[in-house]
Amino acid sequence: MSGANILNLPVDQVLVGDCVEVMAGLPDESVDLVFADPPYNLQLGGDLHRPDNSRVDAVDDDWDQIGSFDDYDLFSCAWLEQARRVLKPDGALWTIGSYHNISAWAPSCRTWASGSTMT
Repeated sequence: MSGANILNLPVDQVLVGDCVEVMAGLPDESVDLVFADPPYNLQLGGDLHRPDNSRVDAVDDDWDQIGSFDDYDLFSCAWLEQARRVLKPDGALWTIGSYHNISAWAPSCRTWASGSTMT
């Protein structure tokens, strides 16, 4: 992408839309921060409890209806791949989630850059 097109990118704005589609429209290494709050995929068939034994309510909103675990993995890989592509070398990924979803894809993030780890 030319320097002129990079200069026309939105600045100090939240880009709203399907995250994979929106990031696909951005040039490589053009973003300082990706802030993500992906679906937790807590479509429970039974009860789920936290370590303190308090009950976790299942999410039944449309935005969290991913389908199978394989579908969720494919979605997670797609948005993480786009996030990696658009982040500048010194960019950051901030993610909201629970140990149920982050533990599924966090190991992949640890291999993004040599000597770099997610904590």
